[in-house]
Amino acid sequence: MSRFAPSNALFTDLYQLTMAQAYLRSGQTDEATFSLFVRNLPPDRGYLLFAGLEDVLSFLEDLGFTKDDLDYLRSTGQFGDDLIEYLSGFRFTGSVRAMDEGTPFFAGEPVIEVTAPVIEGQIVETFLINQVNMQSLFATKASRVVRAAIGAGVADFAARRTHGTDAGNKFARASYIGGFVGTSNVGAGAMYGIPTIGTMAHSFITSFDSELAAFRAYAAAFPNTTTLLVDTYDTAKGVDAAITVAHELEAAGHRLVGIRLDSGDLDVTSRMARKMLDEASLPYVQIVASGGLDEFSIETLASGGSPVDAYGVGTKAGVSADAPWSDAAYKQVTYAGQPVAKFSPGKSTLPGPKQVWRCHDEGDGKVLHDHLTSADAPAPDPLAVPLLRDVMRNGKRAGELPSIESVREKVRSEMEQLPDSVRALSDPATVEVLLADELTEWTPADE
Repeated sequence: MSRFAPSNALFTDLYQLTMAQAYLRSGQTDEATFSLFVRNLPPDRGYLLFAGLEDVLSFLEDLGFTKDDLDYLRSTGQFGDDLIEYLSGFRFTGSVRAMDEGTPFFAGEPVIEVTAPVIEGQIVETFLINQVNMQSLFATKASRVVRAAIGAGVADFAARRTHGTDAGNKFARASYIGGFVGTSNVGAGAMYGIPTIGTMAHSFITSFDSELAAFRAYAAAFPNTTTLLVDTYDTAKGVDAAITVAHELEAAGHRLVGIRLDSGDLDVTSRMARKMLDEASLPYVQIVASGGLDEFSIETLASGGSPVDAYGVGTKAGVSADAPWSDAAYKQVTYAGQPVAKFSPGKSTLPGPKQVWRCHDEGDGKVLHDHLTSADAPAPDPLAVPLLRDVMRNGKRAGELPSIESVREKVRSEMEQLPDSVRALSDPATVEVLLADELTEWTPADE
């Protein structure tokens, strides 16, 4: 058939659909529960931040196969009319329990549990892993960069280097949740209500006869919001030209917001620029640094006292360069009301729906450890807080999700509750997850 734009329903692995046909024909269509978790934390990660729930619930609510989707499946010759007919009326009718977005989580803890007729639960696996894996990695990376910056603002400059437009938009949202102050991605700003931030490109400057002329033209267009890129030719001369424009703006009743450094030794050039600006009586002009930065290079600058007021972070954060994947899994834990598990070496699972309980130190409020129990078990400790809650029932949301600003504030609060050793950028500790006996001692009925 001719090319067409498939719906999100076709964003699924082939075996989900071949299993669906086999389930249907065998009559094995009872309800099942699936847990989404990460087997192991990525390198240098003592935690992950849960993100992506909003997209998961929107996907599940809107899920359905279009006529073109079904025509395509029929054209492959792999599926019978019985499955095509079943999919023609397909909707997600199940329930979902999940952690709140912005919650730190650890290896082995389910962040989402889906309970639905087994075919429904199976078909959605690919999309759910994709979104939670990607967005949680992004939010975690952003939170690490923010920690490294020690109070300096961090903005997302990653859109041009992310792995596709969807990833660019999702990074903008996840990084804002993780603590960034805004994004250069205008589309993401419109989509999510995130502040947009930008300066200028070197091409603007090279389009003019001189750097000073370029600076004057830009400042005339944006007299109250200008940040000048000063390293196109010679950084010291660029700063000097910016100083001239700053004084001209002052004379007209305006102020230069900042200068941006995008290359070279940022420690050396930021110190030089700060000295020049201060000597020119421009202490209010901020210094923005960008150019291949991540939490490790920012930590070096910030901890060494470099006079950088804000950072623009792109490529290495936008692809979570040092940890671009996690071992996320989505596994069946019940079928027809009975617990199930797999015992595969290195990939074993725990049976049944679960609850994650978080325990804090009564003194300083820091996270002590988590408990993983069956979903209906009582709290293991009077002060333990349950993390999984109902977010969808019968295919419909169980209430409004928090605003992006509320999620952002939750992350800030949750990060303060993690021990410093867990938040360390290199060789971090992690939070111990205690397992209830009913999970570890379970064996299949035929053993």
